[in-house]
Amino acid sequence: MSFRIGTGYDIHRLKKGRPLWLGGVQIPFEKGLDGHSDADVLLHAITDALLGAAALPDIGHYFPPSNPSIKGIASSVMLAKAIQEVHRLGYHVANVDSVLIAEAPKIAPFRDAMRKAIARLLQVPVSSVQIKGKTNEGLGDVGKGEAIAAQAVVLLTHDPHP
Repeated sequence: MSFRIGTGYDIHRLKKGRPLWLGGVQIPFEKGLDGHSDADVLLHAITDALLGAAALPDIGHYFPPSNPSIKGIASSVMLAKAIQEVHRLGYHVANVDSVLIAEAPKIAPFRDAMRKAIARLLQVPVSSVQIKGKTNEGLGDVGKGEAIAAQAVVLLTHDPHP
């Protein structure tokens, strides 16, 4: 059995008038993340981690922000494409560990729903998905409450002799 590790990172500014999507769940909040898609930073970080672990091009290759036909695309669609590509190569997700970095909203009340949504998208048990919430201690755009960031690490397995 072989193993592959990938990392992902994303950050988006908060903007009034947009829904806030984090981990495939709509979160009640006065601002949402600004981006070409629904700007779900957690799903974007996980998507890039998956693609990186499989040595595939990054999220922008599959979903270029310059393409007007995908304006407003759900990040869950992007993650579904990434997992399809990973499975096509014979890899399977062993686990995902991630961090959402935000001053607000608090992540804890939504963690279980996000873990379930991500596990469903990745076709893995919920026990294979972890999400931690952190603040930026008032530092930078995230610390000022102007942005939300996410980091993710993914472990893929490949059994050449199933």
